[in-house]
Amino acid sequence: MSRITAGNLCLGSAPDSWGIWFPEDEHQVPWTRFLDELARAGYRWFELGPYGYLPTDPRELADAAAARGLRVSGGTTFGALHRPEAFAETVATARRVAELTAAAGAHHLVFIPPMYRDEKTGAYTEDPRLTAEQWNSLGGRANELGRILLEEHDVRLVLHPHADSHIQTQPEIERFLNETDSRYANLCLDTGHVAYGGGDNLDLIRRFGERVGYVHIKQMDPVVLEQVAAEGLSFGEAVKRGVCVEPPAGVPDPASVVDALSTLDAELFVIVEQDLYPCAAEVPLPIAVRTREYLAAQGLSGSTRPRLG
Repeated sequence: MSRITAGNLCLGSAPDSWGIWFPEDEHQVPWTRFLDELARAGYRWFELGPYGYLPTDPRELADAAAARGLRVSGGTTFGALHRPEAFAETVATARRVAELTAAAGAHHLVFIPPMYRDEKTGAYTEDPRLTAEQWNSLGGRANELGRILLEEHDVRLVLHPHADSHIQTQPEIERFLNETDSRYANLCLDTGHVAYGGGDNLDLIRRFGERVGYVHIKQMDPVVLEQVAAEGLSFGEAVKRGVCVEPPAGVPDPASVVDALSTLDAELFVIVEQDLYPCAAEVPLPIAVRTREYLAAQGLSGSTRPRLG
């Protein structure tokens, strides 16, 4: 039997669930196929993913979405807020993505910090730990970037904790929240990445629920997580081993997450992400269908749009 609909939560998906990590890559399906299959799977909302994968011309994007009965939930950008010398470039990139996001009628920009290991080779490119000075830089610049995006584009900055990044573990997530102003920077709760970093999603929802502005829902295979710890695997290698699994398998339990989110006094997008890069072209669609059906049975609907507070 289906649960009562969690009326404050709106379900969508993202290019990541089709194995899309880069604007262009030989292992990725064309953007038209992604949108076609997204609609066939029964989704009505989607996140833009890496800038340049989907059309960056607002009219072309709007026409492509409308032709398939789709709408945009938010945009995605990357940047190194802990590096003062990179801030101007980070702002310029975020402005460009926010402009497209706003033109598409969306109001959230998911900000992903850089990984300190190469996505393809796993080589370390940076120290895994930030200094106190770098944390101060990160917090202050997150506030400044969030203020710029809100004032210029009416777009809310939500930071996405990520495996092999400086905001991965629960103490790092909590430090980010404590270093930032809720008016300008909040949390994209990625349930899978929180689990990957050893965090407790339900605890974060309970104690920091007012800072959750957007959600990515995914699960991790605990067996592969054990391999990550034992062998020092990079996230890219973990994905190749199948660390991301479809619900209801893996951790955290998606039904418990939905239940916890449904108690919050906020309306939220809940965007499915199952890291599949690289994968065969025929793999994502059946997974997307099963995932949507499972989450719908937990009360997640994609029929309404969250209001902004």
